[in-house]
Amino acid sequence: MGSSLSTDGSSRKKVVMTSLLFMGLSHILYLKQYLKGALFAIIEIIFLAKSGWIFQKLYELIKLDTYYMTSRGTQAPTLEFRMIDGITALMLIVVFIIAYVISISSADSAYTDYCLDGRMKSNKESLMDTFGKAFPLFGVAPAVILIVFFVIVPLLFSMIAGFTNWSHLDGNTVSGDVTWVGFQNFVKLFGGNVVGNNSAGGGEWSTAFASVAIWTILWGALATATSYLGGTVLATLLYECKFKITPVFRAVLILPYAIPSILTLKIWSFLLASNGAVNKTLKLLGIINENISWLTDNNNFGLVKTVCILINMWVGVPYFMLLITGQMTAISADIYEAAKIDGANGFQVFTNITLPMVLYQTVPLIIMSFTFNLNNFGAIYFLTGGGPANAKFTTTTFAGGTDILITWIYTMSTSNKNYCIASVLAMLIFIVLAPFAVFNFMNTKSFKEGEL
Repeated sequence: MGSSLSTDGSSRKKVVMTSLLFMGLSHILYLKQYLKGALFAIIEIIFLAKSGWIFQKLYELIKLDTYYMTSRGTQAPTLEFRMIDGITALMLIVVFIIAYVISISSADSAYTDYCLDGRMKSNKESLMDTFGKAFPLFGVAPAVILIVFFVIVPLLFSMIAGFTNWSHLDGNTVSGDVTWVGFQNFVKLFGGNVVGNNSAGGGEWSTAFASVAIWTILWGALATATSYLGGTVLATLLYECKFKITPVFRAVLILPYAIPSILTLKIWSFLLASNGAVNKTLKLLGIINENISWLTDNNNFGLVKTVCILINMWVGVPYFMLLITGQMTAISADIYEAAKIDGANGFQVFTNITLPMVLYQTVPLIIMSFTFNLNNFGAIYFLTGGGPANAKFTTTTFAGGTDILITWIYTMSTSNKNYCIASVLAMLIFIVLAPFAVFNFMNTKSFKEGEL
């Protein structure tokens, strides 16, 4: 049927409209690409066959409360599965639309080739050309499919929960209708008045969010700065020392980094307990008369937070010590020799040569460490469990005095099943950390030199 197409481009509308009418139809009717057209047609046939299931799942996702009321008393799917099914259906629609666009583009491209060559390509030529152009797409297709269903779908699931009032559910049992509430959860966290389910303690929620968010940023900055400073001091001392025993000291200082951090933090939590070894030792030395609540004093959150930062130094300093030592050994000895000839003392050499050069090389790693510490779940959870309790908001919001955002999310989504607020907090963390991730990625050598 190629003779029904003109070579002057006037048949383009017919080709495109036919392809738009049904996937692959133009390939079969006009372009003699029967196999390619059949493959596109099979995709649409499968989609149409499954369209009932797809749109049913979308309806169940949109009408969460209605579905609950009509399903009560029956063996209805749990909310988690209905939300996942709805998102999966949405992804299938997106994939189908992309395939439809590719089908139309393929037909238009084939017609353009026909206009240029004045003849239709054979099925073999068409397939060879298609596989040649689409080989990279076929290569990455499995990875893309895995990313869609194992990364994007869970991300969307965790995000859309923040626009519902989903909380306090137990398996298949429904303790209340789950409905879409829009931005009410965001309004609650930022101090607005909310009317409806799960709105108790709106002022306490905003107070807790402000307290936890500020402490999270302070924690990330101080944990990074103190570890970097401590690592710099130790690396400089060990680098400048010319004793033969220096490698032994370096090996000993690396041990806290080599031991799993969970074990280290739990040991410190036992040592700093009210009846732990630290208090007992201080009593024996006559320094204190009563036990100090290093990690549980709800009247002195400053003390508890300071202890958390100091214990984090125990874990983080060895990492920066190793990193900075490597950077210092890469500095040419000629630079130091020239500085000494010019009369610079040790402090001047360090502040004008060593520190600027090391800092220049490690700034991206400092940024990465800062973003890591903002989400450093283990350092807080395994040391204090997010506690001690804060009388102002812990009862209502479940946020402890040393909770950072990630530990607060964990507490709400596991122990208290407040999934909607936990989802909002996760989105806020993403909004804050995404720019740092993009910055680090865009400054990598592979990104700058790669061809996209």
